Amino acid sequence: MLNNNSPKHYLLFFFLILSSSVCAQNRASGRVVDEKSSKELTKVDIFINNSKTPALTTTSGSFIVQSDSIIHQLKFSRKSYTTETLDITPENAENIFVQLSQAKVSDIQEIVLQSGKTKYKNKKENPAYAIMQKVWAQKRNNGLEKFDTYSFKEYEKTQFDLNNLDSAFMKKKIFNKLDFIFDYADSTASGRLGLPIFLNEAVYENFGKNRPDKDSKRTLVAQKTSGFQDNQVITVSAKNLYRDINIYDNTLNYFDIGFQSPVGTDGFSTYDYSLMDTITIRGEKAFQIRYQPKRKDILAFQGNLYIDTDTYAVLGATLKSTQKINVNFVNSVYTQVEYDNPDETTFLPKKLITEFEMSPFSKKKGAKSIIAKRSVDYSEYEFNKPLDPKVFKRTEEEYEDKFTNKDDAYWTKARPDTLSKAEQGVYNMLDQLQQTPKFNRMVKLFETLGSRYYNAFKGIDIGPIFSIYGRNEVEGDRIRLGARTYFGLNDTWRAQFYTAYGFKDQQFKYGVEARYMFNKLNRFMIGAGTTRDIVQLGGQLTSGDGVTPQSSSSSTFFARGENISLSSVNKTSVFAAIEPWKNFQIRVDGVMQSIKSAIPEKFNLMYYKDGRLRQTVNDSHVTISLIAKPGAKFSQTGIDRYQARNLAPTIVLRYTRGIEGLFNADFNYDKLQFMLYKPFLIGSMGKLVVNFEAGKNFSTVPLALQNIIPANLSYGLVPNTFSQLNYYEFVTDAYTTLQLEHHFNGKILSYIPLIKKLKFREVAFIRGAYGTLSDASKAINVEGFRYSAPSEHIYYEYGFGIENIGIGNLRIFRVDFNWRGNYLDRPDISKFGVKAGFQVGF
Repeated sequence: MLNNNSPKHYLLFFFLILSSSVCAQNRASGRVVDEKSSKELTKVDIFINNSKTPALTTTSGSFIVQSDSIIHQLKFSRKSYTTETLDITPENAENIFVQLSQAKVSDIQEIVLQSGKTKYKNKKENPAYAIMQKVWAQKRNNGLEKFDTYSFKEYEKTQFDLNNLDSAFMKKKIFNKLDFIFDYADSTASGRLGLPIFLNEAVYENFGKNRPDKDSKRTLVAQKTSGFQDNQVITVSAKNLYRDINIYDNTLNYFDIGFQSPVGTDGFSTYDYSLMDTITIRGEKAFQIRYQPKRKDILAFQGNLYIDTDTYAVLGATLKSTQKINVNFVNSVYTQVEYDNPDETTFLPKKLITEFEMSPFSKKKGAKSIIAKRSVDYSEYEFNKPLDPKVFKRTEEEYEDKFTNKDDAYWTKARPDTLSKAEQGVYNMLDQLQQTPKFNRMVKLFETLGSRYYNAFKGIDIGPIFSIYGRNEVEGDRIRLGARTYFGLNDTWRAQFYTAYGFKDQQFKYGVEARYMFNKLNRFMIGAGTTRDIVQLGGQLTSGDGVTPQSSSSSTFFARGENISLSSVNKTSVFAAIEPWKNFQIRVDGVMQSIKSAIPEKFNLMYYKDGRLRQTVNDSHVTISLIAKPGAKFSQTGIDRYQARNLAPTIVLRYTRGIEGLFNADFNYDKLQFMLYKPFLIGSMGKLVVNFEAGKNFSTVPLALQNIIPANLSYGLVPNTFSQLNYYEFVTDAYTTLQLEHHFNGKILSYIPLIKKLKFREVAFIRGAYGTLSDASKAINVEGFRYSAPSEHIYYEYGFGIENIGIGNLRIFRVDFNWRGNYLDRPDISKFGVKAGFQVGF
């Protein structure tokens, strides 16, 4: 099953114009400072080998240069400073520390590194081990926790560049009438071109307090993004690639995948450490410790640590992935961190630079790729100063589009360093692109695939395009057409409808809804709608009422067995929702519906009411839902929001009250439900995804209103269902389910010769369900004797999967192998099954 998340498609858009291979160039990185003041220097020309043309002119104290050929020498030149020339080897190519002086000085000695790798009988003989022990003993926490109040600013710059371009690439037909973009490209050290394609600058103000009560707020006060209409999705998606890291943690989060930290207390189980030298970092003496993973085919880094010789604080670190990094679309990861250490127990972030090299297909050297770089500068720290309580309150002004618009004078002052020529040009280039019809057609195609809707007229979208055709037992071949209003990502209202026709039952179905949001601050909104359709009930346990959700008719082309348990549902809904606190929603739904079997001769929903036999359930109920998503990030402020993927949990508490007599409803009943979804990083062992659900009907209701343990009869992947169950196999008054899925990220398969070259990743899962069904609930249904709950034993199924199947960097296919654990004596069950589908992600 393909998961269409539009922001992912925005990021993959740039991949579509690249070659099917990946760049893997030689690189060198480091810092250039004034010898006397230790201040970082800009406008330094860096020459590679014997080149007479600088490969880079620095715009900050840090630099990264790349070359297709081996870098064996770097020359640093700046007006009024003495030129320095350094020999470069694979061992010292990272975190080079260069001091330029205004007077003639001898060659810099601090970067002379120990060559080779010393072998020790045990880690205790390694001098680096003794140093790291003291680092662990004096492990520091983020200094913000120790102050009563604090505030600071962040300047963030995110940039994407097409990398390793050449003349053949620029002559491709796709660039016909778009070739002006290469006027904005800059030569790289390889002699080819690097073309900026996206640039976002942002300034944040951070406020926090720890005592007497705890609170914090991070406000986006300025943002400037290159080109692209409706670019908030692109911007948030680009930023969501990155996570803020704490080098002292045992596990570092990249792409929601755990990498072992070289400063973690169990680092020696993953890395080999070597004490290389003692150098000076920002005026402080530091041990330089080089580390590298014991095995190259695991998720780990290599690089340098810089440890203060007196306090054993981490002053800085570089983290570079190995060449065998097993992450989708990613060829390499490079991070550089710098910390200030105000006292013996805390640190404060100073600078964070993270760079990803990404390619859609392969990792072959010399191919085209995207360099995605994010740098964050932390400044203007202030502590223990009184803060007005108003700074922690959200205001409507912050949610207006114009709130973050600032003039050029503001940005000139806000930037720690001036933009390079290429960075300045990206704004002009993408603005010019938007005036080009061909580019707009490409964007429209791309947006259609990502959103599943085609923009037919101004404000009108047709779709979803992937739901046009379906098939099920009741309708046979089914055609579905729909449309919605759409003026932009931040629309405060939306109306949509669909109509469907089944060629077997020769019946029209429909759905229509409208929603309106009054306030972007607390997201107060209302909605109403009505639908008449054929649906598969019991597909989810903790399912929201919604207004007119997309039809869930069984339209699967490939499935085991024949699905006859479909229902005909007429439903009218209204709702109101509000977010009194960020990421916490209170929602009230009112629903009136009638439900009957869509195939009475094969699937019986008849029940007894007051001694009379009935075939249609009339139901009116009110549902109150509390939905919390702490830590979740969203791309926009409109009525529809995209939730960026991260490790944020989802917690739902829902109460439903059925009201007999309201609109001829048949039953009074009470239902309580709870759901928790949360991914966890488990160190170097991968990621565990937990989904727990529990609920109870406190009244006797017929089958159409009961809790059905959800089944998946298709051969596709459907989350939070049970693959080896049949529809309506387990019916419950009260239920508890737990689904555990662990992604090992290839840790096990990497030990198997030959297999490890395929870069497959293993997944293990187990699913369990327990519930009860009263005799009264069985008796109310005509065929109640056919239904039971997993009360005798906990029903369980288990299995394993292979993910990351594909070619090169394009590895989005997954296959699961499922076994049924018990209740094996039932007729028409499936003891073993295979599911497969697409899983787009890192």
